[in-house]
Amino acid sequence: MESIRPDAANGEAPEIPRYETSRGPGSTGEVDFWTTRDVREVNKSHVNLMVADTRKWEQTAAYFIDTHPAVRAFAKNAGLGFAIPYLHNGQMHDYQPDFLIHLDTPDERYLIVETKGYDPLQDVKKAAAQRWCAAVNAEGSRGLWNYAIVKRPADVTSLLTGVTKG
Repeated sequence: MESIRPDAANGEAPEIPRYETSRGPGSTGEVDFWTTRDVREVNKSHVNLMVADTRKWEQTAAYFIDTHPAVRAFAKNAGLGFAIPYLHNGQMHDYQPDFLIHLDTPDERYLIVETKGYDPLQDVKKAAAQRWCAAVNAEGSRGLWNYAIVKRPADVTSLLTGVTKG
């Protein structure tokens, strides 16, 4: 079932998302939770503190995101409730990528960024995220979305520069 896709090149309608009918679009204004994890102050986020799940990786990536001129706003995906569903071994799971970035472009563009070392499910999660982006982009009312994985936090700068030029 996961491999079945519409043949949009031959006229079939593209896959579009099913949005939750009981909730409207999410907002960082609703974020309210307690954490014992390390936090860092950020400027380009509606959420004033970034919760880190790692010792240095996410803090470093957040710094590069927060200071990059191509970023209008961003949020660390902690307490937001944003998850991408995926199927693994016949079971549904939720993938919560690290960062959601609103790019500073004339059109509405967003980037989902995962900072990752080794993850045995990386390919499964990447495929799910790319499918999610394709469906949201086909529906068209939520801007243009892309997904990327960075293996080193320092690669965030070149990623952000590349997506805004491409």
